[in-house]
Amino acid sequence: MNHGILALVSSIGCTSAGSLQSLADAMHIPHLFIQRSTAGTPRSGCGTTRSSRNDDYTLFVRPPVYINDVILRVVTEYAWQKFIIFYDSEYDIRGIQEFLDKVSQQGMDVALQKVENNINKMITGLFATMRIEELNRYRDTLRRAILVMNPSTAKSFIAEVVEANLVAFDCHWIIINEEIRDADVQELVRKSIGRLTIIRQSFPVPQNISQRCFRGNHRISSSLCDPKDPFSQNMEITNLYIYDTVLLLANAFHKKLEDRKWHSMASLTCIRKNSKPWQGGRSMLDTIKKGGVNGLTGELEFAENGGNPNVLFEILGTNYGEELSRGIRKLGCWNPVTGLNGSLTDRRLENNMRGVVLRVVTVLEEPFVMVSENVLGKPKKYQGFSIDVLESLSTYLGFTYEIYVAPDHKYGRPLENGTWNGLIGELVFKRADIGVSALTITPDRENVVDFTTRYMDYSVGVLLQKAEKTMDMFACLAPFDLSLWACIAGTVLLVGLLVYLLNWLNPPRLQMGSMTSTTLYNSMWFVYGSFVQQGGEVPYTTLATRMMMGAWWLFALIVISSYTANLAAFLTITRIENSIQSLQDLSRQTDIPYGTVLDSAVYEHVRVKGMNPFEKNNMYSKLWQMINRSNGSENNVQESQAGIQKVKHGNYAFVWDAAVLEYVALNDPDCSFYTVGNTIADRGYGIALQHGSPYRDVFSQR
Repeated sequence: MNHGILALVSSIGCTSAGSLQSLADAMHIPHLFIQRSTAGTPRSGCGTTRSSRNDDYTLFVRPPVYINDVILRVVTEYAWQKFIIFYDSEYDIRGIQEFLDKVSQQGMDVALQKVENNINKMITGLFATMRIEELNRYRDTLRRAILVMNPSTAKSFIAEVVEANLVAFDCHWIIINEEIRDADVQELVRKSIGRLTIIRQSFPVPQNISQRCFRGNHRISSSLCDPKDPFSQNMEITNLYIYDTVLLLANAFHKKLEDRKWHSMASLTCIRKNSKPWQGGRSMLDTIKKGGVNGLTGELEFAENGGNPNVLFEILGTNYGEELSRGIRKLGCWNPVTGLNGSLTDRRLENNMRGVVLRVVTVLEEPFVMVSENVLGKPKKYQGFSIDVLESLSTYLGFTYEIYVAPDHKYGRPLENGTWNGLIGELVFKRADIGVSALTITPDRENVVDFTTRYMDYSVGVLLQKAEKTMDMFACLAPFDLSLWACIAGTVLLVGLLVYLLNWLNPPRLQMGSMTSTTLYNSMWFVYGSFVQQGGEVPYTTLATRMMMGAWWLFALIVISSYTANLAAFLTITRIENSIQSLQDLSRQTDIPYGTVLDSAVYEHVRVKGMNPFEKNNMYSKLWQMINRSNGSENNVQESQAGIQKVKHGNYAFVWDAAVLEYVALNDPDCSFYTVGNTIADRGYGIALQHGSPYRDVFSQR
């Protein structure tokens, strides 16, 4: 310093820069400050204050920090409403305070999480402290994330999160850092799944390859100007700005010599206390500010406030997928003058499903999934309502699928260790992509897997065995009640007696003048014969007798007509009276045991309702008492087919999906079943997918 100082060039942190700024202002020495980030993390604004007087000698070579503006524009373009921001331990989170304030004003839900140096320990701690429901909510939060950290930490963090199955194929992460090299980009793409957006600082490159190493009259070394050169690719942005700063100072010094306006350089010493400011400092500062240079970082110049206004951010992005060969392309660019230039719109996922092979897990359940063909040595073929839905989606979207049955033939329920078994467990452990069957959408299942919109409403029914028909030789008497038959018999006897008395008191005469002989037996026979519309043998000619018989015949006509109509209806439709007509009736009786399939949605629904002390409907508590006998082993079955067979062979009622039971009752060859329907839950059937699956919305829209 004793030999003189032309200018100070510093590449340090913000704290030390403040001290140098004070020294430069006091001694009138131009200070070109190049902010260096800490351990490769994104820069935060230094917050250095500039004097309102004309005595500020510090120039900021690196452009201001625009991370807040870039992230806000990109997040707005993607229409994110909920996301999480990860930042490493070296980053000053106050650097994005402006962004956090703006998104908060817009009503976005933003979470912050610091990433420790030991990432593996951090991920392991999540699994140790969170329950499965909390982990699933955390997974849902990770679907949209912003990483503000150095590239090496970002690569390690992504690798650990992917290995721990905390993210799925529909996740979309944004990584922002000014210093992300091409090699970092390729490795980040390789380690990630889902969609990845990378935001980094970019510098203009001359289109003419032969002119890339020439900047005006200055020639740059090929190891610096060639983008493909390994040395150039590994250079930090800070070093690029240092190179351009030295080049700028050299041009300014040369210009001062040409103008013959050179002042002797400032001499500084730490021993002398009366060092005087450099008289030529202001002139040198003005020459530097007016000079400018076209270097490795593009055009280096200074605005009135002493800052470099030239900055360009490049936005790179991938499409959804997990293939190692998936490419990354330039989506657009951003600068503080024109803003975003380019489109960040997602490529529609359905265009990528051509050639996709999905692994489908199912549970056999008529009429949703049934085996249609089973040839030895060949894959099984399936049919059913759910298979028809899956086939329609396959035809429309272009994917293919492979089906297998869940190993334990169960739909699945949560276990004590927090995992799931059955069909749901296959999706949770990512052994299958989607699950189809008579699968109902329940809150517990939605905590661990995703569902499409319902494709069919759901209700619960009861399957019962019809009462056995008995042969009755007196079935002809069935149209009338026994009391009515007794009244008719009594009427026949009474009318017969009246006819006999009328004839006895006023006997009719024959044509030859002889008296007719009538007996009580003949009168009874005559009345009976007229009742069954067969006529009689004894003529009754007196007026009183004829009036009596006329009324009797009218009565007989009405009775016989009613009997004929009732007999026809009775022989056409045989009504079987059953005491159980609803789930309420089933819960009130104890003569017929009943149950359902263990670990099924019906079982869990009755269990939750039955064990809830605040449940208003006591039907569920009664149902649960019967279903839970001997911890559920007495009245419940492992599969629905076992429950159907139990109804067929014994005194048993099977509580299950109404759609399945109706199909069974209609297709029973013996016609021995009948069903009782009762909707007890506002649910529906849906297709289950892995939590965070990118196919959920596509399937739901079809």
